[in-house]
Amino acid sequence: MSDSSRDTAQGAGWGAARPGTYRRLMPDHVEQLSWLNPRILWAARNGVLASWFGDPTGRTRSRWVARRAEAGAPADKVIRRDVPESFSFMVIGDTGEGGDSQYAVVPGFLKASQGTDFTVLASDVVYPVGGADDYGDKFFRPYQDYPGPIYAIPGNHDWYEDLGAFMRVFCADTPPPDPGPRPRPLTRAWWRSLLWHRARPADEQLLATARALRSAPGQRTEQPGPYWAIDAGPVRIVGIDTGLLGTVDAEQGAWLREISRGPRPKILVTGSPLYVDGEHHPCAIEGGGTVDDIVRDPEHHYVAAIGGDIHNYQRYPVRVDGRTIQYIVAGGGGAFTHATHTIPRVSVGGVTERDFRCYPLRGDSLAFYSRLYGHRLRLRRLFRLTEQEAAAVVAERLGIEPARAPGPDARVTRRTRLVAGLLGTGRRPDRPARFRLPVRKLYTQVFSPSSVTYTPPFFKCFLRLDVTAEAVRLRCFAATGNLAQELDPPVEDEVVIPLPAARAD
Repeated sequence: MSDSSRDTAQGAGWGAARPGTYRRLMPDHVEQLSWLNPRILWAARNGVLASWFGDPTGRTRSRWVARRAEAGAPADKVIRRDVPESFSFMVIGDTGEGGDSQYAVVPGFLKASQGTDFTVLASDVVYPVGGADDYGDKFFRPYQDYPGPIYAIPGNHDWYEDLGAFMRVFCADTPPPDPGPRPRPLTRAWWRSLLWHRARPADEQLLATARALRSAPGQRTEQPGPYWAIDAGPVRIVGIDTGLLGTVDAEQGAWLREISRGPRPKILVTGSPLYVDGEHHPCAIEGGGTVDDIVRDPEHHYVAAIGGDIHNYQRYPVRVDGRTIQYIVAGGGGAFTHATHTIPRVSVGGVTERDFRCYPLRGDSLAFYSRLYGHRLRLRRLFRLTEQEAAAVVAERLGIEPARAPGPDARVTRRTRLVAGLLGTGRRPDRPARFRLPVRKLYTQVFSPSSVTYTPPFFKCFLRLDVTAEAVRLRCFAATGNLAQELDPPVEDEVVIPLPAARAD
């Protein structure tokens, strides 16, 4: 097994590494995604409109689900997979940026996924607005060689065109539902309707050509809707759609409560993680209650909750009523990397820093961002930190032992402390933060996350889950864009999750 980032700097992808082969998979021309582009900002306006004028996605989702029911989708929305008692599947989140950081994941993903029965894509299938014309290069092309079906739950970006393309690709070309009655003039709903971004007509020839890339019988799939459950072997995998604002509508909430009943062990997959960045986000359900209430209920037998949306890996083993539920962030499958060095010293839900895991390591995240900001601000001599300097200053600020020893020559100086502070490095709870740059906001909205702004290591990741009647073995694999990690994807985290005695519901 190859070194991971916890073993060596080379295992993390630093140093004079040979570039990977992933660029051979990419199209000849890749349009760089920039959130400074006014056209993209205007197209992606629905999230802002929903927060200002009310979120309509619950009603829209209900109409989509009714359409699928009319077409014969099962009322319980359960996909029944005929697999052995022991089987494997993949989870990969927030994939569809279409540039180097997405395609760099593909060779390692294909290697690590050998022998798996299916893949679940958790959140944001296609950036920036989930348009049908983008599915060719951002979904069908990169995963054309994965032989099994791919199921998906939408993220907020897939909702920026009211989920039309998502439903076409994953839900058997379901036609758009009736938009409902026109709102009264000058009401909040009227202003929202007036400004709302609606789907553009798809290029049908382009979409047909894209579909042909994943047209083998074993690759085809048909979902009962944007939320669903998969019964496979001893487990039930439950996928929920948290829409534009990370909430669940009443109709879906009622389904979730019903589908969660029974003794079969369950794994939740959601577009909005329930524990993330050292905080608990239980995910509200319209009408009362939360998704985490359902996950924690001992009668429902959930053993893990995996969420996308945040573009890195995090794991929180939370003790609930004498058992452990693994809360996982797994959105590092292709979009630009979200920082982990900004996560403060963890103390949430009974989870401490000793129990917490993340990828990239905080020191690697700080070194990665210091290069980006040094490049963008043209202040390389000030901002650029070596991975050893970054690991040392993170350990000092958090008061922890670094996951990878920084080496005897790593020095914490006034400059490294200044850079760490400016780039928002987390601190111990007893040391409140002073001035720091709004790292994520600047990076995503001002400095543009397009792949031209950085080079490997990319610090991307994906999960493989191997299921038996007794346990689920969950592994987080890394993808850096370098050849060594393509040929032998390193395991950055591994946990064995015991299953309660399972029987068919």
